[in-house]
Amino acid sequence: MSSGSVPELPSPWVRRWSELVTRGPVLDVACGGGRHARLFLERGLPVVAVDREPQTLPGATFVQADLEGAPWPFAGQRFAAIVVTNYLHRPLFPQLAASLEEGGVLIYETFMAGNERFGRPSNPAYLLEPAELLAAFAALTPIAFEQGCIERPKPAMVQRLCARKGGIGEVKIVNRLEKAEP
Repeated sequence: MSSGSVPELPSPWVRRWSELVTRGPVLDVACGGGRHARLFLERGLPVVAVDREPQTLPGATFVQADLEGAPWPFAGQRFAAIVVTNYLHRPLFPQLAASLEEGGVLIYETFMAGNERFGRPSNPAYLLEPAELLAAFAALTPIAFEQGCIERPKPAMVQRLCARKGGIGEVKIVNRLEKAEP
């Protein structure tokens, strides 16, 4: 993020399910400018952010790493939560699942087949197949899953998964569309 620029807002999907994350460390994979790292830092949680491009994220531990051409930089480490948005490198799926501690939460959101009609990414190598996240993380307990077309922040075909390693626990689902009782 260049100085003077306005930080990008966290994804609504990540914001919705971030309430399940009550401890750290949180790993923000392919963090870019750090919009999700900042969300968890603001909640007082320790954050590790990783990206191939150098980033300045005050309060976070930043690791510059090539996630596609080098070994997984977090071998043997466990995280209370892992967040991945707008990034897909299928060979990382096993490392992501293995890096979650028991009770840990995975929040994943990226593009899927059909997005090519909206623009980039359009290469099938970077687009999930239907229900691919469910299959890839079958050892985790799904809490929420969505796939389809979104209109905001721009039209796209996406797939989203929130899952927990281990049992469902005390997951509370809040329907934000219902009006609160007076």
